[in-house]
Amino acid sequence: MATIVDVAARAGVGVGTVSRVLNNSPLVSDKTRERVMAVIDELDYRPSQLARNLSLGRTLTIGVITPLLTQAAVTERIRGIVATLRNTPYDLVLFTIETPSQRAEQFRNLARNRVDGLISISIVPNDQEVDRFRRAGVPVVLVNGRHESLPCVINDDEAGGAMAARHLISLGHTRIGFIGEPADPYGVDWSRSRQTGYCRALAEAGIPVRDEYQLQGASARRVTARMTNQLLALPEPPTAIFVATDAQALGVMEAAEEAGVVVPDDLSVIGFDDIDVARYVGLSTILQPLFESGRRGAMLLLESLQVDTLEPSEDVLPLQLVVRKTTRPPKVSADGGG
Repeated sequence: MATIVDVAARAGVGVGTVSRVLNNSPLVSDKTRERVMAVIDELDYRPSQLARNLSLGRTLTIGVITPLLTQAAVTERIRGIVATLRNTPYDLVLFTIETPSQRAEQFRNLARNRVDGLISISIVPNDQEVDRFRRAGVPVVLVNGRHESLPCVINDDEAGGAMAARHLISLGHTRIGFIGEPADPYGVDWSRSRQTGYCRALAEAGIPVRDEYQLQGASARRVTARMTNQLLALPEPPTAIFVATDAQALGVMEAAEEAGVVVPDDLSVIGFDDIDVARYVGLSTILQPLFESGRRGAMLLLESLQVDTLEPSEDVLPLQLVVRKTTRPPKVSADGGG
């Protein structure tokens, strides 16, 4: 295959001149341009797209950085991003992290022109990192995260938590538990926000907010089972549990079954996310538009690549209560309580 050196030698010009012709530089005369283009056709020279992009300061790649790539909610968001980029010239590169220290290292690397733009899912860069990306000319869009200086695609987790609790209250439940995950180390404390909404809805309904009814732990099956058993072993166990994710809600249902507690006859369960498996097991849940959040994040990034700056914004996507088979009114006890 012919190289740019071959073209330059045949046309009697320097390699830099050939490069300027390929990049449509106005610094090349029409006569020289015609001679170089004739040689390119003669030798059937095909420039390296990668090298050409790099010479223009572009990689034609968009990076997506996220923790916990295996989580169903993250996967669905990435599907929305992939679908949006499918008919664009951009390639998608995924970067996953497992610790906050890895986050800092990845952000430093990504700001060194490894990508043309970045979508950060559930990871919020700090002010210094945002400034580093700005100086490098790498636009950043957050999906499921907030920063006052960046375009963000979010949902109102606190409102979603209140929505789930109000559904259980409307069915007549007054002993309502909560199971969530520990504080998020990446700056997106969605579980705590959903718990705040749950507490607010109970307080507004005049229902005591009981500390013993609220547990946090990793989403591992054994941890979820332990928390479920802890709630069910209380002198007055909850008749319903709001779980901060569908994945944990499935673990709650499994643990309840192993304990001989029937869902929903003995225990109502509602989750959050509406991942694909939720509909197959009949899980009541709060639907957040995961695919759409990824799609919208990709659209915002493509827009930012066409302009010098994109103003900070918050695109708040709607949530929806989805009632299926795992929630129902509580059984009436001998004293008439629920």
